[in-house]
Amino acid sequence: MTGLKARAGNDLGALLVAARVAKGWKQKELARRLFLPEQQVQRYEAERYRSISLSGLQRVARTLGIKLTAHIDQPLQEPWLPSYEMSSSELQKVLKHARENGWLDKADQSDDNGISQLRRTVAEHVGEYGTPSLLRTGLNVHDLSKDWFLLAWKAQVTRSALRLIQRKKPKYRPLNMSWLSELVKLSVFDDGPVRAKEMLAEQGILLVIEPQIAGMRVDGAAFLIDEHPVIGLTLRLDTLDNFWFTLMHEMGHVILHYRTGLASGFFDDFEHLEIDEMEEEANRFAQNMLIPDAVWSKSPARIAKTAEPIERLAKQLGIAPAIIFGRLRMERQNYKIFSDKIGRGRVRKQLLSKTIEVNDEPVI
Repeated sequence: MTGLKARAGNDLGALLVAARVAKGWKQKELARRLFLPEQQVQRYEAERYRSISLSGLQRVARTLGIKLTAHIDQPLQEPWLPSYEMSSSELQKVLKHARENGWLDKADQSDDNGISQLRRTVAEHVGEYGTPSLLRTGLNVHDLSKDWFLLAWKAQVTRSALRLIQRKKPKYRPLNMSWLSELVKLSVFDDGPVRAKEMLAEQGILLVIEPQIAGMRVDGAAFLIDEHPVIGLTLRLDTLDNFWFTLMHEMGHVILHYRTGLASGFFDDFEHLEIDEMEEEANRFAQNMLIPDAVWSKSPARIAKTAEPIERLAKQLGIAPAIIFGRLRMERQNYKIFSDKIGRGRVRKQLLSKTIEVNDEPVI
C-alpha cells in the first residue's frame, strides 16, 4: 500500500483506486459493498472520483478503510471553490444572468457582493453534490468539472429543485412506467408543457426550467438530488418539437440510467452528433416514445412532402404534429422545410411566464 500511496501522491481519487487495488478487490466487489452498480464505480474511478459528492467520497473511503483528514493553515475567508480561471467578461455574463433571473439577494446590488454570492452558492453545491463530470455528447467528450457557467447553472437548478422537494415531498418509483405514454399525449394540448411539468411532479420527477447563461452549450440535463430525479431544461430553442424531444431524451436517462449514471448526471448538447452509448440509448428511448419505431418505419408520413400525411399520423398517435415535423427535419437534415409547423415561440411563454424567484421565496 505504501508504494501505491506514493504513486497516488496528493490525488485523493487516485489514492482511493490504489486502496482498492491494495485490498485485492475488483471494481465489482467495491460496488457490491457500496450497494452501487459496477458501472458507477467504473465511472468514478475513470474520473478519479472528481464528480462524487463529499458525503459519497467519505462513504467510499470508509468502505476502503481510509481515514480522511484535513490540515488548514489559515481560516478560510469563504467556502472553498475550485480556482477556475475566469475572465472579467465571463464573470459579468454570469452576474448579469443571475441578476436577470432572480438568483441574488436584492439587499446589495454591488458587483463584488453578487460575485461573492455566486461563489458561495457554487462552493456549497460542489461540496454537497460534487461537480458535473463529462459532457457525453458531440464528437469529443468534454470535461465539465471546471465549467463555471455550468456549475453556476446546475447549482441554481438544484436550489429550485430542493425547494420543490421541500414543498411537494415527491416520491419517485423507478419501476412504475405505465404513465409514460400519457405524458407524450399531453403534447396535443396548447398548454402541454405546463401539464407535462405537473405530471412529472406527480410521478416524483422534478422539471426545472432555467435559461442558459450566454456561452453555455447545454439544452437539457438529468441528475439526482437526494434520490430525486431532476430534469433541467434551458429552452435554448423555443419550439414544441425541441421541447418534447429534449424532455423525453432526459426522461430516457431517468428511466434507463437511474442506477448507472444519473447520480453523476447527464448534460446534453444536441447541436453535436451523439457517440456515447448512454446518449444513444436515451435518443432511441425518446424517438420510440414519441413515435413508435414500428409505426414510423411503415408510415407514408416518413416520405411526405406535404403536411397532410404528417398531420394524419399525429392524429392517429394522439400527439402534436410539431413532433413529427421536427423528426422529419432532423432525419432529412433539412431545417428549411416545415419551419412554420414546429410550434415556434410556444414554450418559453408558458414555462417562463411567472414571477421570478428571489431570496428563496416560492415561485408564484
